[in-house]
Amino acid sequence: MRYNKIRKMDISNGEGIRVSLFVQGCEFHCKNCFNPETWNFEGGKEFTTETMKTLIDLCSSDTIKGLSILGGEPMHPNNRETVVDIMRAFKYHYPEKTIWMWTGYKIEDLLNEDDEDVKSMLIYLDYLVDGRFQEDKKDLRLKWAGSTNQRWIDIQESMKQGILVTKDMLNK
Repeated sequence: MRYNKIRKMDISNGEGIRVSLFVQGCEFHCKNCFNPETWNFEGGKEFTTETMKTLIDLCSSDTIKGLSILGGEPMHPNNRETVVDIMRAFKYHYPEKTIWMWTGYKIEDLLNEDDEDVKSMLIYLDYLVDGRFQEDKKDLRLKWAGSTNQRWIDIQESMKQGILVTKDMLNK
């Protein structure tokens, strides 16, 4: 897998101060995407064992509340295996910290794929913002998304209850 960048202290991609990983590669190419430099699967840098160590070390501070994984597209089949490895390592070191992820896929479509990597991701994932950005549904009042078709899903609570549990993203 390739990645575009790592933000060491990010306050715009999830609750609290977080480390954010922007993976490289996305086929959706949403109109007016905020991050088109991540579309090319050949761009960015190779995610190596050393990158993993750096990422895990950056999360060690008590001020860091968790890891956010964005893109590009972290749920693209080209990225899934490495993203699962990242999530597994993060939760091994920091079980009390949260993992947030943004994807253009809808959770229902991912679950219908019967993909072991997707199932593994859900074990470690705390919050998912799903759905492609849609320019005609853009809403600047949303905390964690760009358009109203996107949902903020509490994955662990959804698994406990057996239903999709979403949270309100409107800044009030």
